[in-house]
Amino acid sequence: MMKVLIADDEKHVREAIKMLADWNSHGITEIIEAEDGQSAVDLIMEHSPQIVMTDMRMPRMDGTRLLEWIKNNQPAVKSIVISGYDDFELVRHAIRNGGLDYILKPVDPDELNEALNKAVEEVRLETLQDRLSARKNRELNQMKPHYADKLLTDLIGSHGNRDELARQLQEEFGLPREIEAASAAVISTAQLDQELLDKFRPMRQLLYFTLINICNEVLLAWQKGIAFHNLNNPEEIVLLIWEETMPLQTTLAEIRSGIDLTLHRQVHIGAGPRQPFPAGIAASYHDAHQALWQRNLNEPAGWLHTAAPPSQKPQRLAAHEDSFRTAALSGSADSISSAVDGWMEQVRKLACVTPAQLKQWNSEWDWMLKQWMDLDSNAPAPGPDKDAMLELPPSLPLDPLGRLSYPLWKTQYEGRLIAASRIMTQQHSRDNNNHIIHDIAKYLENHYAEDISLQDMAARFFLSREYISRRFKQEFGVNISEFLADVRIAKAKLLLLNPQLRISQIAEMVGYQDEKYFSKVFKKQEGRTPNDYRKDQSSH
Repeated sequence: MMKVLIADDEKHVREAIKMLADWNSHGITEIIEAEDGQSAVDLIMEHSPQIVMTDMRMPRMDGTRLLEWIKNNQPAVKSIVISGYDDFELVRHAIRNGGLDYILKPVDPDELNEALNKAVEEVRLETLQDRLSARKNRELNQMKPHYADKLLTDLIGSHGNRDELARQLQEEFGLPREIEAASAAVISTAQLDQELLDKFRPMRQLLYFTLINICNEVLLAWQKGIAFHNLNNPEEIVLLIWEETMPLQTTLAEIRSGIDLTLHRQVHIGAGPRQPFPAGIAASYHDAHQALWQRNLNEPAGWLHTAAPPSQKPQRLAAHEDSFRTAALSGSADSISSAVDGWMEQVRKLACVTPAQLKQWNSEWDWMLKQWMDLDSNAPAPGPDKDAMLELPPSLPLDPLGRLSYPLWKTQYEGRLIAASRIMTQQHSRDNNNHIIHDIAKYLENHYAEDISLQDMAARFFLSREYISRRFKQEFGVNISEFLADVRIAKAKLLLLNPQLRISQIAEMVGYQDEKYFSKVFKKQEGRTPNDYRKDQSSH
């Protein structure tokens, strides 16, 4: 039974949410309502809802404080903000305090149901995690998984004495002593599709645990072998299989079927040859890893990979850098699409495209785009676009069957070029805006004696008061009134050196009609009155 609490001080908003959400399809069986944050806290304690939808502006306790309370006291509760305020600080506060989504009023039904679906999926994944964790504890009893993973990782790597590692595994984790030979097999989460990875994004360890659990259900049940998390390559699940009464392919097919049944994905598996145990197991693992990463993504059939194809001359992405950068600088979506198509045409001519090549091309992208930033920007680029440009695509462009998806690949590359184009455009705009802010400062320095207001500057330079105020402070570290005061007092100090000028005259000459106010500002700036300053200067 899944419950949702709606916290909003406006009843008609609560009614609208209740009407727009497709509760049945999400498995929501109970809806609770609260008129403010404090009532929401009381109801959360009483009814334990899994999901809370909250407004940000409410009496007694507002949404910001409610989110903080949930984070500190009920962190398992999933929060969705539904607010009429498009305020960056409120959005940031919501994200920092665990909010899954921030929906603006009036509520769009599609956005509401999409956010609700995300929250429900996270609740279900965490419930699955709890169940799997309990099951693993029962099955493995006192086994210490991380320590076992470390010993097994060292066994397939270059750390430690393999005979000693095998002895520890036998004594502490019940590994059979009579193993004479074994094969290694590899499953890589890096070769899963983006849709599945997104489901496990907040809890990637759950994905590893699920895969290991499925593998060990087959291997440990019949004492065929053991599966573990490769700590030297966290994206890998490695299987050691020593029982040979059943063909290796049959055992791996059974494991693959279990993964498909649980995750609805048909994974690819690399397998190495049978080698003496423990001396040859590292070589078997190396061959399995290579076979998986050198598999031909253009081949539609085959899921078990036992040998790498012949090597071919690598196609370098950097050779197309000029066309990519020109397209990004143009800002044209058509040019960007055409540049990516040109690259794709070259790749389609290759007899073999491997996952290892895709990783290498991603690395070239990363290097190439960083070079563009160094060339085109002396200052940090805006955060979100900079991050979007520099972040490698979150997964290889593979479909649910583990094959290369050219449409997805093109979307990834176009996205990075569009982000790069946006950064270059923003950098150009930022440079222009810096010129305008300095023009405003220059105007203040030349017209300090006039009665100048922020509204005057906004009208003169065709900018909003808020924008000028914010950018001026960013550029000079002070607001316009402080900057103008500094200029005026600096001019006044020069005029005070002339004993023929009265204080009232000097005040007027630097833009102050009130002598007393001028003296007050001067003293605040200099720590003494204009008269005292004049006396000190005349005594030198």
